[in-house]
Amino acid sequence: MTTWQALQEALLRSHPELARYIEWLLANLNPVRFDVEDAADRAWQEQRDAAQSLTRVTDFPHSALSAWGRPVARDAPYLAGLIPDPVENSLIDHDVRAGLGSEAPLFDDWRRLSDVRCDIHVLEDTTGRRLEVVNVNATPVESRLGTDMIYYHHPTHSFVLVQYKRLGSRNKEYRVNKQLLDQMDRLEQVAELSSKPARSHEWRLSQDSCFLKFAHWRDAAAPTSELAHGMYIPLSYARVLLNDDCTLGSRGGRIFSYERVGRYLVGSEFAELVKHGLIGTVGTSVEQLRDFGLQRAREGYSVVLGFETSEETPRARATRARTRSTKKRPKVNSYSPPASQQP
Repeated sequence: MTTWQALQEALLRSHPELARYIEWLLANLNPVRFDVEDAADRAWQEQRDAAQSLTRVTDFPHSALSAWGRPVARDAPYLAGLIPDPVENSLIDHDVRAGLGSEAPLFDDWRRLSDVRCDIHVLEDTTGRRLEVVNVNATPVESRLGTDMIYYHHPTHSFVLVQYKRLGSRNKEYRVNKQLLDQMDRLEQVAELSSKPARSHEWRLSQDSCFLKFAHWRDAAAPTSELAHGMYIPLSYARVLLNDDCTLGSRGGRIFSYERVGRYLVGSEFAELVKHGLIGTVGTSVEQLRDFGLQRAREGYSVVLGFETSEETPRARATRARTRSTKKRPKVNSYSPPASQQP
């Protein structure tokens, strides 16, 4: 450590312009370990996963939102501790610009609100696709109700919401309480914002636009590029499960767990549905999104909002999503039996 400190000081004396590169590199080499017993760490852990989910849905580099250090204020959003990627050309064939870019973010005025803490990070690729990631908190971390991830696709005026719920770190169970039932009631009101599909790209697999993610993290585990393990459950399916004997506990309460739920979506499956526009609201406006996002923050949630803009047509969006999915599929090696087993 002493040797590295001396080397770092020497490098910075000769090349002070390397400061942000070194800071970013060290943050990636020595990721912060979250303490699941600490309320602030739990909140940042959920917000990090929400931010990483947005990069997967939009096919931006995962590393763009991963280098991080704890903010000074415990109530600060996750993005407040983000260390922007200093490399212009990403290794994942994207040209990433971290910061405000050439245009002011759509949600820039939220920074000036007196009752919220708001941080914004903007990514843009070579085709002009732009992802504005907004992280807003409005309540002290100790009284927060959880984290919302909201992804809004501006060309199709559609958004998807994921409400985070933590499974117990030991038994990986979630015991249903009145708070969850009340939250589900509130989330169901989101369906009222949606219109009936009138064009082909507005059709959805279901009317569900809100999901519960029952996630779990290992104690004191260092963050990775992978999303937190968990179950993505559509709200309507959660209602069915709560009326099914499979979630009934021995004492009459209701329990969500891997064994009891049985069928659920994992992160990759959820991301593919969002990429192809197969889930989400129909015809929701930016104004509705702004009002809803602020409302959720003021109700006591950490909100991580991704706002994607582009000139893509629905067909071009589907083509890009399929192309990216094909690149990620593992290669399957053909098998030839040994000569002694060949006919």
